[in-house]
Amino acid sequence: MAVSEASLSRVTPQYSAVRTIRLIGLTLALGYLIVLAGTCLQGHFLTDAQRRPIANDFVAVWAAGRMTLAGDPATAYDWPLHRTAEVRAVGHDFDGYYGWHYPPTFLFVAAALATLPYLVAAIAWLLATLSAYIAAIAGIFGGRTGILFALGFPAALWNVTAGQNGFLTAALIGGTLGLLERRPALAGVCLGLLTYKPQFGLLFPFVLVADRRWLTIASAALTATALAALSWLAFGSASWLAFTHWMPITGRIVLGEGHAQFYRLQSLFGLMRAHGGSEPLAWGIQAAAFAALAVGLVWLWRSRLPFELKAAALAVGALLATPYVYMYDLVTLAVAVAFLLRLALDRGMNASEIVGLSGAGALILIFPFAKTQVGLIAALIVMALVVQRAWIERARSLAGAAEFPPSR
Repeated sequence: MAVSEASLSRVTPQYSAVRTIRLIGLTLALGYLIVLAGTCLQGHFLTDAQRRPIANDFVAVWAAGRMTLAGDPATAYDWPLHRTAEVRAVGHDFDGYYGWHYPPTFLFVAAALATLPYLVAAIAWLLATLSAYIAAIAGIFGGRTGILFALGFPAALWNVTAGQNGFLTAALIGGTLGLLERRPALAGVCLGLLTYKPQFGLLFPFVLVADRRWLTIASAALTATALAALSWLAFGSASWLAFTHWMPITGRIVLGEGHAQFYRLQSLFGLMRAHGGSEPLAWGIQAAAFAALAVGLVWLWRSRLPFELKAAALAVGALLATPYVYMYDLVTLAVAVAFLLRLALDRGMNASEIVGLSGAGALILIFPFAKTQVGLIAALIVMALVVQRAWIERARSLAGAAEFPPSR
């Protein structure tokens, strides 16, 4: 017999919680639209008061694409030449520099975007990657609820204002984990494409090997190898030589000397450096965290705990494992929260999850006003909630085994 939505909401607490998530997501998304529209009208988003394009992180992508289309992709890694191309892209000079730090495989995307006018390309980039991100979250969390949750996730706003690739990273990590059980080969393709930002894939080999996901491993390796080979054929060995030459320089300037401001790095490394810790201390703490995450995740993925917990832990672990993570990368935290909520809604949410997730979202929203690693704190809160839920599920499993011991 069909049950009406009204009667379901009266008798099912889970449905009531889902409606609350939808309402919060819709409210936040509409708020973001108002903020973006207001800042655009005031000349602080997309275009300035003179209606000239504003330089943000996207200008690095478009400029690299134009240099690639001009026939010399290796020059995208030359900082002075690349900055000159960025100035040409927006038609005026600006403070600072937005570096091109991606492997040559990402030049395919940059070149495709550079075939469009700058502002059209910027909007197309955000809409295309937003769509991929929404599709990944909807695949995890369910249609309408997943869409509204994805749109309302706080880090989405900061990714839009930066013109960055947080949506794409979240889509690939969400696609890898969301497809892993149903489409392991396709999950491997998503993971292989994630090599455009390899620092977020560091923990995946440990987990996939421990869980014997051989088809996904093979698919990821084949995808990454094919993409690298195609980029070598398309852009030449000079682009790869330039990439390997400039990467240590970028690491020294950003992670060693902090010219991009340490407080912006949403990592344990960034936290240590922003608050006066030495570089060896910061690296030591980051390395210890990586080792602890690798061991913990291998144990978790070899356990019989629900897949949602394994996926959530790996998604947030991907953010915690690397020293090089910014606020726009925290869109990936939506993947972890989506898996956690999917399980919690099925088993019943507890007060600490409601308070913790609300606090994590608030921390991300106040990012522009905070001179510390609020994104890191938000990620740690989510990881703590995953650990708490794992403890609850393990206790429930042990209690069930004690109540119904195996027959002899």
